[in-house]
This record gives sequence, structure tokens and C-alpha cells, in this order.
Amino acid sequence: MKKNPYVQFTKYLIDFMFLSGIIVCGGVPFIFKEAGRYIPIFKENYFPFCIIFMMAGVFALIILWNLRKMLQTVIREDPFVRENVAALKRMGSCAFIIAFIMSLRLFFVITPAALVIILVFLVAGLFSLVLSQVFDQAVTYKQENDLTI
Repeated sequence: MKKNPYVQFTKYLIDFMFLSGIIVCGGVPFIFKEAGRYIPIFKENYFPFCIIFMMAGVFALIILWNLRKMLQTVIREDPFVRENVAALKRMGSCAFIIAFIMSLRLFFVITPAALVIILVFLVAGLFSLVLSQVFDQAVTYKQENDLTI
């Protein structure tokens, strides 16, 4: 089968996001130190913000890592496997953890962006868990079909 350009583009995008995410996550202390020169809230809450954003970043990297693994199964044209079910459950859990971590930020400053981020990750977590159930059923049907043949 011919390679789908959308799949290839998505693969490169996720790879770029993963690698740049590692760099940004590691650079948070330096970025926030510099931001503190211009935005007082970053200077006042430097240490808690570093911890909050680095922890959220690690869980975001776990989500991206799982997306990379899932995309490999799409490229191999075998996406309905148990590993993807587990990956979707992990991504859902990570999304809920990110929402919780970002809600801790509300103790320091409440912004509309923080509320949107929390909502987005709550919805993403729910979506991932529901999708894991869909994939679980698809894997079960596939395995039953393979046994029939």
C-alpha cells in the first residue's frame, strides 16, 4: 500500500514536538528566569512554576512518546493491537495528571489560559479512555476474526 502523506507528516510533526518538548522541558528554569525579568509573576513564583511546568512537560512527553509508538503501528498497517489500548489508557491518565498539575497553578495565579488548558486536558483524558475501549473491542473482533480464518 502507498504511504499516506498525512501519516508521514503527522509522524514528522510528533517527532519534532517530542524532541523540541525535551529541549523546552529542560530549558524551563532558564526560560522562566528570563521571563521573570519582564513578567513579575514568573519572578515571584519562579520555583513553584518551574516544578509545575516541568512536571506537566514530562507527562506531555509521555503522551507524545505513546503517540509515536501508536503511529508506528499505523505505518505498519496494524493499528488494532493491545499495545495501542494500553497506550491510550496511559495517555488518558497522563492527561488527567496534567490537568491536576495545571490546576495547582491556580493557587498562584488564575488566568483564562490556565482554565482552558485544564479543560482541554480533561477532555483529552476522557477521549483517550473512551478511544481505548473502542480499540479494545476492535482488537477483540480482530482476534476472533483471525481465529475464524
